[in-house]
Amino acid sequence: MPELWETPVTYGAIGATQARDLLRYPPAGYRPLERKARIGHGDARFEWACASAMSWGIQAGSGFRVRVADGPPQGHSAETVYGPDGTPFLHPGDTAILSIPIAGPIAVKAPVRVIYLVDEPKRKGFAYGTLPGHPEDGEEAFIVSQNDDGSVWLTVRAFSRPSSRWWWAVYPGLRLAQEILTRRYLRALAVPID
Repeated sequence: MPELWETPVTYGAIGATQARDLLRYPPAGYRPLERKARIGHGDARFEWACASAMSWGIQAGSGFRVRVADGPPQGHSAETVYGPDGTPFLHPGDTAILSIPIAGPIAVKAPVRVIYLVDEPKRKGFAYGTLPGHPEDGEEAFIVSQNDDGSVWLTVRAFSRPSSRWWWAVYPGLRLAQEILTRRYLRALAVPID
């Protein structure tokens, strides 16, 4: 069995969360989603939100346990950048297992791989794609942006569908869970900073 970092993503429309018309024309068979929330104001908030987003902070702040999977030896050609707390920032190809707590020690595991990064002066973030074992097939993007008025926003864009017959059988519950988790994502970076 291949290592997790060697396993391909479970969908074909890689990078489709970047499409401007995603909500109108999602990949065939997938349900699109886009949610946006204001998370603060000013340069300090923007820098903090970007650093948090680029080091799995949105997921951790939403209640996930994040375990970064081992990858190939020195798999990144770019220089590693670190956040203020020493956490390395994400690179395309980084792989992680997100554990979604359900009750006590019971958790749903959701393996993902970073597909692309956004690194513009007033817009930063990343998208990950699902790997085998994830409840859904698809992609999710987390983009922090700062408008000219100084307001800071988090946008979550995704397209997904259940990954197996079992997950299709509980599809209404899966959609509800996705909606709840998306709300948590949008609140994760709207916390006070020092």
